[in-house]
Amino acid sequence: MRIAIVGAGSLGTIVGAYLADGGMDVELIDAYQEHVDTLNQKGAKVIGTTEFQAKVKAVTPDNKSGKYDLVLLLTKQLYNDAVLQELLPFLKEDSMICSLQNGIPEEKVASIVGDKRVIAGSVEFGATFIEPGVSSLTTEYSQFKKYAFQIGELNGEITERIQRVKSVLDLVGGTHISDNLVGTKWSKLLINNAFSGLSAALNGEYGDILDNEVGIVSAVHIADETIKVGHANGIQFVKMYGFDIASLELKSKNDIPERIRTLQVVMEPSRLLKASMLQDLEKKRKTEIDYINGVVSSKAEGTGIETPYNDLVVKLVKSAEETQSVPHFHTNIKAFEDLVSAQI
Repeated sequence: MRIAIVGAGSLGTIVGAYLADGGMDVELIDAYQEHVDTLNQKGAKVIGTTEFQAKVKAVTPDNKSGKYDLVLLLTKQLYNDAVLQELLPFLKEDSMICSLQNGIPEEKVASIVGDKRVIAGSVEFGATFIEPGVSSLTTEYSQFKKYAFQIGELNGEITERIQRVKSVLDLVGGTHISDNLVGTKWSKLLINNAFSGLSAALNGEYGDILDNEVGIVSAVHIADETIKVGHANGIQFVKMYGFDIASLELKSKNDIPERIRTLQVVMEPSRLLKASMLQDLEKKRKTEIDYINGVVSSKAEGTGIETPYNDLVVKLVKSAEETQSVPHFHTNIKAFEDLVSAQI
């Protein structure tokens, strides 16, 4: 099996190192020339909760060659149109594209490469890019080896090819097959919408949202909008770490205090996190906001469901992108305060 890792950044470097060490024919593809050169000269080095190094083969996108049997897609969704169009000549009829991206990219990926080629995937470990050729594993190594990926067919079937992909990814870390991977990705999207989205829109850590009265009420409403839009699109949300995500839906305004308490307990261990989208704004880069909170706004069209909180997150993050600035917490929280007041 010939494998391509498209987007060999923090996660892809680690995945590539373990696959190469496991004897797989794998090519790490990345646009960062210095990173590619270092990978070829010194190998892929993994630090953090483990220490590991492996010889790998890396190329820039314009140096792809031959045909790939399996593509692990780890680029940002921002670049999917260009990346996937460029990839088409390097695919066989039965090639598999495993989408390991944030958000819900599968529909878009399938529209370019074809439904039959797409396998849904979810990365369950964390990593930080340190320098060319070096990535830090931030998840405990024992946990990484137990639970690194979830994968699944779009229709939920347990197929022979999904078993083959599992056997490949097991060389990296624990890989689990799901019969509702799309539901899993929506559950993760909800957390990203409520906390990563607000972290970027307000310029704060998750704890700043948990501790702010307007911030946490806004997170509750973002979660509620995501659940309602998901259900309208036939999504069955999957429990995360034993917690029933769908239970966050609001039946009436009287549910808000209880939902606040629930989110404060569930998200307390993550209070020091800062959204990668906020880090993008700090670096004056475009974010994936259209593929995070923007998914709810777009999927709500035609359902009759209003999504003012997700819409406001998108508006504020896009404004920061356009002005190449970082949001100001006390300024932007006022916009959410006005929205909360208008709904009372």
